[in-house]
Order: sequence, then C-alpha cells, then structure tokens
Amino acid sequence: MTNLTHFDDSGRVRMVDVSSKDVTTRIAIASGEIHMQQTTLEHIQQGKLKKGDVLAVADVAAVMGAKKTPDLIPMCHPLMLSGIDVSFAALEENCGLKVEVSVKCNGKTGVEMEALTAVSTALLTIYDMCKAVDKGMRITAIQLEEKSGGKSGKFKR
Repeated sequence: MTNLTHFDDSGRVRMVDVSSKDVTTRIAIASGEIHMQQTTLEHIQQGKLKKGDVLAVADVAAVMGAKKTPDLIPMCHPLMLSGIDVSFAALEENCGLKVEVSVKCNGKTGVEMEALTAVSTALLTIYDMCKAVDKGMRITAIQLEEKSGGKSGKFKR
C-alpha cells in the first residue's frame, strides 16, 4: 500500500504528515454537470423558480463546500483558502449546466478535494432548488480538470 498516501506500511488509514513539505501556491480546477428538462433550464435562466436565484445560491454553496471540505472528507487537512472562483455555463445541446470551480491557497498540500467538493455542493444545491419541478435531473462528470503546485507538479485533463 506504499503508493496510497493515506495508508501507513501496515495498511492503517492515516492523515498524511505534510509538515516537511514546502509552502507553494496550489490551484485546482474541477467541474461537473447537471442535466435537466428544457423547461427547468429555462426557469433557472429566467429566474422563475420560487426558491429564488438558483445560480446565486449555488455559487455561495460552492464556496461553503470548499471551506467545509475537511469537515466532510476525513483525511483532508484544514486549509487557509485564498481564493475560490465559481462559474456556470449553460449546456444547450445537453440541456443542463456546467459548474467549474477554481480553488487557490498557499500551503503544504493541494486543494483538489476542495475544488471537487465545491463543484459537488453547487450541483447538489441546483438539484435541491429545482427538484420541485424536475426530480429526474442527473448530476454527472464531476472531475478534476487541472491542478498545479506542490511536489507532483501540474496535471491537466
């Protein structure tokens, strides 16, 4: 199990000790999609849902999700995040929305989990706010798009 950093040599789970790592600027970008009925997408775009501005609430939810990641994912380190950027794009052909979140910090460990959690939280919030009109929505394609910083260097999908 030596390749999996959250396990020690005897196979026991552990939080990785990052005390000897260098502080570097770390950035991670994640994305995901939610697919829905055409009328649901139109309601979101036109602000016609009774619960309010779906994308404004999902934006705040993404930020909160990134900040709460170590409370949800057991082996994540609490990090001092320095920036979170959330964007939404309509998927006209596939009838849905794409959420992309960029998370940044200066630290000793990466922010991939924070970016992925932020995307997931935004998508779940969209589902929650729209479920009264479309229970068949599908959340898909949550993935890391790119990361930089740290010993492992850059990754780009």
